[in-house]
Amino acid sequence: MQRFMLFFFLHIFIGATMAGSGVIAALSLGYGTVGPILIAAAVGFVAAFPVTWVVQRRITGMS
Repeated sequence: MQRFMLFFFLHIFIGATMAGSGVIAALSLGYGTVGPILIAAAVGFVAAFPVTWVVQRRITGMS
């Protein structure tokens, strides 16, 4: 249960960071409509799952 809570809290921050980076990338490429911005945010949020898993494993010491 503690590992799930750690994963959850880490994903809140990592997911927001990666989704925000995706939105900034979409805006800097000139895609200013709602569709590409939402897609970039969703891709960043989903891509954060494996990143969060790796960070959580490194924090807990599980290789």
